[in-house]
Amino acid sequence: MEDFITRHGRIVHQDALEYMRSSIEDNSIDLIFTSPPFALLRKKDYGNVEEDKYVAWFKEFAHEFYRVLKPTGSLVIDIGGTWKPGQPTRSLYHFELLIMLCRQVQFHLAQEFYWWNPSKLPTPAEWVNVRRIRVKDAVNCVFWLSKTPWPKASNRRVLVPYSDSMLDLIENGYQAKLRPSGHDISDKFQRDNGGAIPPNLLAIPNTESNSYYLRYCKEHDIKPHPARFPSRLPELFVRMLTDAGDTVFDPFGGSCVTGEVCELLERSWICCETVPEYIEGAKGRFVSFAAENEGNESDHYKIYSPSVLWNGSGTEDYDALSVDGGQKRPDLSNTNAVGKLNGDESVRQPSKTRPKQPTLFD
Repeated sequence: MEDFITRHGRIVHQDALEYMRSSIEDNSIDLIFTSPPFALLRKKDYGNVEEDKYVAWFKEFAHEFYRVLKPTGSLVIDIGGTWKPGQPTRSLYHFELLIMLCRQVQFHLAQEFYWWNPSKLPTPAEWVNVRRIRVKDAVNCVFWLSKTPWPKASNRRVLVPYSDSMLDLIENGYQAKLRPSGHDISDKFQRDNGGAIPPNLLAIPNTESNSYYLRYCKEHDIKPHPARFPSRLPELFVRMLTDAGDTVFDPFGGSCVTGEVCELLERSWICCETVPEYIEGAKGRFVSFAAENEGNESDHYKIYSPSVLWNGSGTEDYDALSVDGGQKRPDLSNTNAVGKLNGDESVRQPSKTRPKQPTLFD
């Protein structure tokens, strides 16, 4: 099966381990973003490894990931937990994976994220619905790892709207003083930086039901990939950790959501996938860049989507990411009230004065 090639990337019908060893040079990839098969209790069509064998299976991939990543690059892994067979206790396999990546392969844990899917069904049914002794498992771990403690990154690219109280504070001021907790709340907290820094809890529903991808699969009698993550998940990390023209690799491509995001954001990309039917379905993502029907976040939760302030174009209006990964501390003395830093025009206006911009997939 020949590679499927687009303007910015390609889907490769090959095992990722073989492909990396034969076709990817040392220090050539800026970001590896992937969601590998989880060690779930039930066997899946796409293939998943048993928990007691998972870390050993993944270790070969890990060494290749380390080799192909640039010194300034990042490895981001979305991985779900699982339960011990026959009992309401959790497996530690994904934490053992993280320890292996850091202790044996020498990755650094830049930060751990938690992807909360508010629309997740209440599972496992036996413990949650029948015996009522556990709550539903609705959070995946997302590990951000790097070869250096200073990978290139910028949270300015993923700001979220200020709360009403913060907008009021910026407009009307506050009394700077030492709080009872010991925190020194200085007058710098009144500075308008264009938006709030998001937390590492990512509230992204996974409710795709009538997307172009699914319609394409149905029209062409193709079985959709059963474990797709929403586009907003890779979009966060592609924006925060790469510049336009950088190279992104997804070794477990599936339906190629990572590739679709990179195509729109003008990043070079490679997705590996071993199942021909999944590749045939993935091609539909590049026939038309139709929006995915991801559902609407409820105001009840008060956690913004991590893409709420991004504009819909593929070209960033930011300066390039710093190659030293933030080792050199910025000069904050030349920051004015609208958040411009030393002439940097990239920080946008606060949400009170700027309408919400669409994301790539709104």
